[in-house]
Amino acid sequence: MKQHNNTDHFELSQRFYFEAAHTLSRTIDAYGSRQIHGHTYEAEITLTGKPDLTSGMVLDLAYLRLEIERVRALLDHQFLDDIADLGPATLENLCLFIKRQLIGAVPNLSCVTIERRASGDKCTLRLSA
Repeated sequence: MKQHNNTDHFELSQRFYFEAAHTLSRTIDAYGSRQIHGHTYEAEITLTGKPDLTSGMVLDLAYLRLEIERVRALLDHQFLDDIADLGPATLENLCLFIKRQLIGAVPNLSCVTIERRASGDKCTLRLSA
């Protein structure tokens, strides 16, 4: 039996965290210039779409978790300055990096969020439909 109608759209999210260190060239001297420091980053991946009529899922969360673990392994306990194709380790660039890693493997990717709760920082990248 069909449990949703054809106009229903869902947002499906999965969160993960990683620990990493980096430096930043700063324009404000009060924060130091190029000092190595680290953060606990929390990321959230969001998909938007209609559930498959057979499975009832937008995407199998087990598959999403496998893809997230692949990306997490690239970032966790790493020196972000050394990661190719990341650029300066800003929240914005981390969102873009994660998007590039997932875009081909995760259908209906609609949003990537990076948060550093301890410092109150958060960045969200919303992908155009």
